[in-house]
Amino acid sequence: MTKGGDFALRNFWYLMAPGNAVPPGRTLPKRLADQPILLGRTRGSEVFALRDVCPHRGIPLRYGHFDGQEIACCYHGWTFAPDGRCTGIPSLVEDEDFDVGRIKVRAYPCREVQGNIWVFLPSGKGRGAPDDTALPEVPRIPGFADVAPQVGISMIFPCHVEHAAFGLMDPAHVHYVHRAWWWRRRRRALRVKEKVYEQTPLGWRMARHRLPSENLIYKLLGNNVTTEITFDMPGLRTEEIRGDTHRVVSVTALTPVTATETEVHHCLYWTMPWMAPFKTVARGMATKFLSQDQDMATRQSEGLADDPPLMLVGDANVQSKWFAQFKREWQRAEAEGRPFENPVQTRTLRWRT
Repeated sequence: MTKGGDFALRNFWYLMAPGNAVPPGRTLPKRLADQPILLGRTRGSEVFALRDVCPHRGIPLRYGHFDGQEIACCYHGWTFAPDGRCTGIPSLVEDEDFDVGRIKVRAYPCREVQGNIWVFLPSGKGRGAPDDTALPEVPRIPGFADVAPQVGISMIFPCHVEHAAFGLMDPAHVHYVHRAWWWRRRRRALRVKEKVYEQTPLGWRMARHRLPSENLIYKLLGNNVTTEITFDMPGLRTEEIRGDTHRVVSVTALTPVTATETEVHHCLYWTMPWMAPFKTVARGMATKFLSQDQDMATRQSEGLADDPPLMLVGDANVQSKWFAQFKREWQRAEAEGRPFENPVQTRTLRWRT
């Protein structure tokens, strides 16, 4: 497991915050891959992301003043535009011939898509943002307009992003970790599950399959309810449950904050307008499930502090192995300047849960 500066995969989009966390004229400090990031939104509602450090004396820009157009550092008043260009140095006098525009704070590509703010983590250490034409598309849920999710929650897990990912894709922990009064109050006997997994451009997918018709929640979606679960690197799990009348999509995105902290964002989108009054209930249920995973990550961190050898045994852990293989291949392809080749192959996995 990588603990140094390369613990986060580069050249990917990362979900940083829900859009409503950054109102017009406001900023929000965050961290991504152990780098200080300042998210902001202009008065015109455009989002941006800068390295949260003034290049003059190193004061974090988050302590400065943002008027909706420029950020003024609190130490000496240097001002910066949302693209990172310095626009003014108050201490300069008229006869000092200096182009302040030569000074730049590193800007990161930043987009707001379907109610969430994403930041692209490029390779290299240049100050400028990568060429927009060379960037991949921001992850998007097909079939939904560019609107905010009905439910969105975020939590910090005290673990490396790889352990957060392993927990996210682990099919065997549900029986032991996730219980609530409305769902699986008592443990049932373990049963064999068998699912087909297939390759996707940036990960893999559990092939669409039928869900139990007796579940009352599924009946809200109509008849012939099926599900499909996709895991795309660097840490994006999307589950679409679809009936012949409605669909629900849950998105869980992992954002590496530091080598020992991961921010987990969970969003729910649905096509049932009459569910609007139940958003609070849905939020509570989602928070309950995510907090159970957070509690387990906290307990796990105690054991991992002693750096024990770990064993990934059986088909239930194959996806964790795929994650490691994918990461190695992605990094090697970038280092060698060659096209990436997804190492995941179509396979049927079997486990008991």
